[in-house]
Amino acid sequence: METLRAIMSSPWFIVGWALLMLPSLAVLIRDLQVRNAHLMPLMKWVWGLTVVYSGPLGLALYWGTGRKEIAADGPFRRAVRSVAHCYSGCGMGEIVGLVLAVGILALGTHWVVVVTFSFAYAAGFALTVGPLVQEGTPWSRALWDAFYSETPSIVVMEIVAIGVDLYLAGDARLGDVLFWSSLIVSLTCGLIAAYPVNYVLIRMGVKEGMMDPRETGHAS
Repeated sequence: METLRAIMSSPWFIVGWALLMLPSLAVLIRDLQVRNAHLMPLMKWVWGLTVVYSGPLGLALYWGTGRKEIAADGPFRRAVRSVAHCYSGCGMGEIVGLVLAVGILALGTHWVVVVTFSFAYAAGFALTVGPLVQEGTPWSRALWDAFYSETPSIVVMEIVAIGVDLYLAGDARLGDVLFWSSLIVSLTCGLIAAYPVNYVLIRMGVKEGMMDPRETGHAS
């Protein structure tokens, strides 16, 4: 583990990550502009943030589940789109929470967990409630639907992500490379851990998953 931390503490880890993530993001943006411009703006942001957080893995998930070119759809692909949707919001919340709790307020470990989880949950929750309300769902129904459909995914994602981050980063501060490299790794671990939860929820009918990209109106 000390060897891993030493590798992740090197600036070259961040450089290597950027060399993987930035081309992946460029490919995504190009595909969204040329071949899949018909996707909802929300999903374009979802996939963009997923690639920013998880680089080539995020791009692979988009390529296999988020494009109109997919051959078929089903629970496995819907679960990927669902977890990506959750991941995009929770990731933003987690980053803001950690920067605030560790970098600005310099809180102890327990408060770091509370603040980071709270921000992540709030962001993931809002990303579900907002579109429901825009579609005309009453506030009370939107809040309830978001609570029971997203809470299991968010809880598992954040327990794993925050746990891995604290384990890897230790006492790293905002100016340390390890702070950011452990955040990169932990976010992707949370994504992977939450996927089976989303799959089970879809199979049980608790949530539908995001729309089949082949069923939206094609602009090109």
